[in-house]
Amino acid sequence: MTSNIDSRPAVSVIGLGEMGFALAGAFLAAGHRTAVWNRTSGKADDLVAKGAQRAATVRDAVAASPLVVISVKGNSTARELLEPAADALAGRTVLNLTDGTSAEAKAVAEWATAAGAEYLHGQIMTIAPGIGHPDAVVFYGGAETAFDRYRATLELIGGRGSLVSSDAGVPALYGMAVHGTMWGALNGFLHAAALLSNEGIEVKRFLEQADASVSALLGLLPMLADEVDRGEYAVEFGALQHHLPSAEDLVRESRARGIDDEFPGYTLNLVSEAIEAGHANDNYSRLVERFRKR
Repeated sequence: MTSNIDSRPAVSVIGLGEMGFALAGAFLAAGHRTAVWNRTSGKADDLVAKGAQRAATVRDAVAASPLVVISVKGNSTARELLEPAADALAGRTVLNLTDGTSAEAKAVAEWATAAGAEYLHGQIMTIAPGIGHPDAVVFYGGAETAFDRYRATLELIGGRGSLVSSDAGVPALYGMAVHGTMWGALNGFLHAAALLSNEGIEVKRFLEQADASVSALLGLLPMLADEVDRGEYAVEFGALQHHLPSAEDLVRESRARGIDDEFPGYTLNLVSEAIEAGHANDNYSRLVERFRKR
């Protein structure tokens, strides 16, 4: 096996979908000896032409490198592929970049660790063309020793990679948290775009004129995070009761224009229920308790 002090250790990539292909290409371009395997062998042709070693089996791929990277559809598939090579995993590092739930990631981690491997789970927060970009974010969880050993190699995946926890399930939660925040913001913006364009207002012009207000919203997140972490929601200004009229107005305006009111209606229900429960003077962060209960 390649020495731990090797700045360019051999890497095996299992799974050559869009992401796996990009990963293998990044390792090759940086001068790493790279073995590749895919169910459909032909997907490796372009990589082999660039110098990659085509592995006949998953076990051959595992045996070829100290760092085994797997990127497939689903953690059950990842484990299913690795199981026939379990006896070859001892002393190696498995980096699982497969999407799934936190529990699924933990299950693969426990299995791989029991087989004698060090384990890292990674959540890539970019699309395939972003692999290797210095600003590409990757959340890692698992063995700190493995993360430190292969830090330089991991930077080839994304320049802003960090070990967020020793728990292999946490990266999946981080990724979901980013996506949940993103979808909430995007859905809110697109509802706003529908409202504005219904009146013939250019959405881009709105953004130019409301830039300070929209940008300031992101500045609220650290404050909300602190309140959630402390479990203290009472505020002097900006209480939930002051959100209620605005939410009601948005719902009524949407209905009057024939625009889908489900998204603002959901917010109105959240705020109304919290106020009815006696939390009128709490900040918006109070609503985290509603989500927790469900």
